[in-house]
Amino acid sequence: MSTTTDTTTVTPAPTSALSVSRTLATAARVLRQLRHDPRTIALMILIPCVMLYLLRYVFDGSPRTFDSIGASLLGIFPLITMFLVTSIATLRERTSGTLERLLAMPLGKGDLIAGYALAFGTLAIIQSALATGLAVWFLGLDVIGSPWLLLLVALLDALLGTALGLFVSAFAASEFQAVQFMPAVIFPQLLLCGLFTPRDNMHPVLETISDLLPMSYAVDGMNEVLKHTDMTTAFVRDALIVAGCALLVLALGAATLRRRTA
Repeated sequence: MSTTTDTTTVTPAPTSALSVSRTLATAARVLRQLRHDPRTIALMILIPCVMLYLLRYVFDGSPRTFDSIGASLLGIFPLITMFLVTSIATLRERTSGTLERLLAMPLGKGDLIAGYALAFGTLAIIQSALATGLAVWFLGLDVIGSPWLLLLVALLDALLGTALGLFVSAFAASEFQAVQFMPAVIFPQLLLCGLFTPRDNMHPVLETISDLLPMSYAVDGMNEVLKHTDMTTAFVRDALIVAGCALLVLALGAATLRRRTA
């Protein structure tokens, strides 16, 4: 009587593109890890508030200048900080092997990216609420429209920064390289978004490029709130473009997510 040995390799069952339970579990794991890293939490939540506070008193003798650029920076600061923290934190999980182990489990790429976005997005809500409240109710930012619309754009900008950070982390081999992406991804948008000069005053080529950059629409949306009492069609368009860019970048992040080893 002979016996045979079953050497069939068991592979994880295929997963659906997105599962609410797996996404929430991933987000909860990331938040538990962040809870033990108070410096990262302080960077994400407090730095935009500190920068706005500093900016207010840089223009202490010219409060109208603070009014003109404060709202724009209210959206830019969260984008920058969320980009930095998310890219570095995600890359740390890649290099430590955490993502390698997660991808070997029955966990969809969409679940993983959505879980990270949800975790960092939760902190983005706190960050945007504190920065908006500080600027409007404590630093005297003069806003004609609703402060809630400022908060909406600030939140969308923070989520965009989160999405960009998740995306670029796939192309960096170290935390230093992740930081190096900032001049390539953030600085051109900062220069061309209309913060320093109206975009229609730029060279036509640069104006065309600025029309393709999401930060331009974030600044335009903030300026709409400064100038109009009601929600305008232009504001809705700008907010939808920023939100659409965030979703697109998240999808690209899921597409580029891969294991480092075969």
